[in-house]
Amino acid sequence: MFKLLLRDIWNKGEHTLSRSHLDVFSVLAREIHSGKELCGPRSFFGVEDFVDDDNSKPYTYMKEKKSKNPHKHVSFKQRTIAYMQPFTLDVFISKRFVSASITHRVTSKQVAVAGTNSKDIKAALRSKSDIPACLAIGRILAERSREADVYTAVYTPRERDKFEGKIRAVVQSLIDNGIDIKVYLN
Repeated sequence: MFKLLLRDIWNKGEHTLSRSHLDVFSVLAREIHSGKELCGPRSFFGVEDFVDDDNSKPYTYMKEKKSKNPHKHVSFKQRTIAYMQPFTLDVFISKRFVSASITHRVTSKQVAVAGTNSKDIKAALRSKSDIPACLAIGRILAERSREADVYTAVYTPRERDKFEGKIRAVVQSLIDNGIDIKVYLN
């Protein structure tokens, strides 16, 4: 506000302050020292929440990446893959435990879950993160997914994961127990 006022004064060629300018400065000074906010609240990140092009989200949220070519053709496979192969397998292995789940892509609901941290499985295993534990998780997950009428799933390893060792044991155990897993390796 001060900037705008000073710019107006300078553009008019008045290099001295008139009585009206002093009145505006005194009002602004009173408002600032009274504790009232002159502008909108600041966001958590210290940046005012300005509204972006489509007037829906403030800049402080993570924007979706926009395609360089908005008229780009999306192939039939890209549009239908989530419906043609609706179930995905997710395997998480840490130093302490192993967990795996089968998730429906479209609704994002977990159909079947198994992990070595659950009470019923934890009691039956010697170790919660070795190869026999991975095989047991695959067997239990296969039983639970068959109960939910899921017989096929797709598995794509995360970027940091290699398809070997414990991850391969879980997937192989699922295949051996009647679940058809299609593995996509990059």
